[in-house]
Amino acid sequence: MADKGKKGKAAAPEPQATPPPGDPKPEDKKDQEPKKKEKSVQPQDEVGTRKGCRRYKWEFKDSNKEFWVMGHAEVKILSLGCLIAAMVMFTGTTVHPLLTLIITMELSVFCFFFIIYTFAINRYMPFILWPISDLLNDLFAFIFLVGAIVIAVKTRTSMPTHYFIAVVLIGVAGLFALIDICLQRKHFKGKKIKRNVLIPPPPREPKAEKPKGPEKPPEKAGEKP
Repeated sequence: MADKGKKGKAAAPEPQATPPPGDPKPEDKKDQEPKKKEKSVQPQDEVGTRKGCRRYKWEFKDSNKEFWVMGHAEVKILSLGCLIAAMVMFTGTTVHPLLTLIITMELSVFCFFFIIYTFAINRYMPFILWPISDLLNDLFAFIFLVGAIVIAVKTRTSMPTHYFIAVVLIGVAGLFALIDICLQRKHFKGKKIKRNVLIPPPPREPKAEKPKGPEKPPEKAGEKP
């Protein structure tokens, strides 16, 4: 009987299960998702805080821009072309061995500097003063090529046409090296030499000690302060 009475009455709705307090809402989950790191704004004229591939891309572009805009690349390419043409002209004739040695040496040195500046290797070796080393290379290249012309003229009594053209090309390559010296001077404009760099600083004076106050007599054990 008791069961029938219970069936007749409308069953009370069961209470809905409340979500546990620890589970956040889906909207909160979206807010808690880690945001993608935005690239920091970097200066255009300086490397800034770039690292890895970003730094190499910037160094590669800046090195090539400086190398081609200032005229170093064009001058070195012309020097290389003249020396290669001179080597071709000397084939088939008897040439002093010093001539071939000087030409091959200068070809290798010009190629070395061309690769260094093109691939921005100099930016990762700041302990070498590259403008000064390039300036010294151009100076010695000019001296060696002038010496090669003197050797080429003195070792031959008669000069065929192709031999004479090769000697002229060596002189033109030396002239381009001299032009590159003038272009290297732009790196040193506005930079003053610091004077008295090697002079040690003056010794510091010892600090004056503060005068101590009069010493208090030691208190006896029985006396109160």
